[in-house]
Amino acid sequence: VSCTSPELAAPFNLTIASPSNLSIQYTTTQPVLQQYLVDNEGKISFPVLGALTVGGLTKKQAEQLIVDKLKPYMKENPIVTVRMVNYKISVIGEVVRPGTFTISNEKVNLLEALAMAGDMTVYGLRDNVKLIREDANGKQQIVTLDLNNAETILSPYYWLQQNDIVYVTPNKAKARNSDVGNSTSLWFSATSILVSVVSLLVNILK
Repeated sequence: VSCTSPELAAPFNLTIASPSNLSIQYTTTQPVLQQYLVDNEGKISFPVLGALTVGGLTKKQAEQLIVDKLKPYMKENPIVTVRMVNYKISVIGEVVRPGTFTISNEKVNLLEALAMAGDMTVYGLRDNVKLIREDANGKQQIVTLDLNNAETILSPYYWLQQNDIVYVTPNKAKARNSDVGNSTSLWFSATSILVSVVSLLVNILK
C-alpha cells in the first residue's frame, strides 16, 4: 500500500525485522511487497483492516477490494499493488530442461512454458502434450493438446494456471529404446549372476 503521504500508508504495511532485531516500518512511497498467506477459506489477515476474502478474485479485483476498504482510513487515494509470489508450473517429459518454474509476471502460456524448459527434444510428440490441472476441490484433469493445430492457442488450457503440470509424451522410438535399455540391463544382471553360480559350482565340484 502506498500513497503520496508515506505516513498514511505506513499502518497498512507489515513490519519487517531488521538484522539488529529492530522492527522497521516501510514508509516509502513504494514499499517492499509483503507476503500474505491465503488460508483454506480464501482469506488473508490484513493490517488494520482485519480479515479480507480474496479467494477466487483476480489480481485487479483483489487490488480494488483493498482500495475500497482503505478509502475510509485515508484522505488520499491509496495505491495497492498485488502480486502472486508462488505462481509455479512444472514441465516434464521430453524437454531439454525439465523442472518447476516460478512465473514472475503471473501470466504464461503453453509455448512460453516449453521455451523455459529449453523446448521439446526430437523425441517429443507435438500432437500429444498432456496438461495436468487440479481444481479447487483437488480433482485432477488431464487434457491433451496438439501443438500442430493452430486452434490450440484458442483453447482455455493454452494459458496456464498455478500448479499446472505440462508433460511432453515421448514418441514410440524413444519409449521402445527405453524398454530395450531396461531389458538389456536385466539380462546382463541375470547372466552375470548365472555365470557366478556356474563358476562357484565348478570350483566346488573340483
